[in-house]
Amino acid sequence: MSSGSSAAIDTEPVTLTRYVLEQQKKHPSATGDFTNLLNCIQTAVKAVSSAVRKAGIHRLYGIAGQTNVTGDEVKKLDVLANDLFINMLKSSYLTALLVSEENDNCIAVETEKSKDDGPPKQADCLQPGTEMVAAGYALYGSATMIVFSSGNGVNGFMYDPAIGEFLLTEHNMKIKPRGKIYSLNEGYEKYWDEPTKEYVRRKKYPETGKPYGARYIGSMVADVHRTLVYGGIFMYPATSENKNGKLRLLYESAPMAYLIEQAGGMAITGTQRILEVQPTDIHDKCPVFMGSKEDVQEVLELYQKYQK
Repeated sequence: MSSGSSAAIDTEPVTLTRYVLEQQKKHPSATGDFTNLLNCIQTAVKAVSSAVRKAGIHRLYGIAGQTNVTGDEVKKLDVLANDLFINMLKSSYLTALLVSEENDNCIAVETEKSKDDGPPKQADCLQPGTEMVAAGYALYGSATMIVFSSGNGVNGFMYDPAIGEFLLTEHNMKIKPRGKIYSLNEGYEKYWDEPTKEYVRRKKYPETGKPYGARYIGSMVADVHRTLVYGGIFMYPATSENKNGKLRLLYESAPMAYLIEQAGGMAITGTQRILEVQPTDIHDKCPVFMGSKEDVQEVLELYQKYQK
């Protein structure tokens, strides 16, 4: 990962809000709506971060007693975060439709424009990732971090609770061309297709050189973040039981693919660029291979080999 910080960044802290405002100035036609929307997202992330720090683990992570639309058990923290983000984004009056894994259908936001032109429809969400203008994720723990891109590279902002701001700490993050780590759930090996099996065998038992290390947390955000920082590949492949894997295209695979590509990496389904996948439902899934370009390219070549 590269941190090509300028002297100005070293001597004067750059907040996420300031960074976005500086980017906004580069677009004379910008209205400021996108900047205001990001400020709302920041507020929601801060609220979740505060809840994580102040509440007991048993209170936040206890089972909420329900499942989301894809069958996963919903934790109390999931419910809290979902409600916070929905409320913040709806009250911004800058959104038309929201999509969440915790909700069966799109959440429509009534605005003056929707009253005049008619409410947006779920089909309006079904766009490929190539239409995306920004993506990001938040990491919570002993420290809270936002990793964000609006099409001009990837930057990381660490939250400083003393001043209540996200400060630029990782400037122009770049993923290594090739890494030394592979990341996937090997418990499903017997269900993988042959390209995936062969790829993992190559990493574990290379003909030359050292084997790759295996790292898997089970949280996509944490696993992709590590891959972004250290290089290598994150995989959630198709299996014989889940033909499209388990990761949702609109709000998991595509945003992460956008960030990985902005950092110089590559993200595919095995046969196709993830950002070019056309969704047909808001909860569509797709197989995922993303990370260092040379590592992912090797996966692509294996799929091409087995297709012949």
